[in-house]
Amino acid sequence: MTSGPSLSLPAGARAVLLAPDPVTRVIAAGDGDPERRWMLRRPWRVRRSFVAEVLDAGGTHAHQERWMLRQDDDVRLSYVETVLLAAPAPDREAIWLLRQSVDVRASYVDEVLDG
Repeated sequence: MTSGPSLSLPAGARAVLLAPDPVTRVIAAGDGDPERRWMLRRPWRVRRSFVAEVLDAGGTHAHQERWMLRQDDDVRLSYVETVLLAAPAPDREAIWLLRQSVDVRASYVDEVLDG
């Protein structure tokens, strides 16, 4: 997990992320990208926080990591199960980090991402 360029999103992505749950679930059903499909299936409050804390903050990979590391167990672990473990080459470091306690994750954010 490293910082890098800003996320590249298609036109209208922000509006889609902020759409009501039934709309995003229909869109998710037709999306072939596992990460986008996962995000579109999250509740509106989760998608809204992603928009505010990641996209509106600059949309870098570091913003995305920070956001994910600060999520509750349900959000993080569903990402691990649905996206990371299903990948052809799972990111073992990300899987390990996302499964850590809140203290370990906070330390990573403070010392690595914000340090």
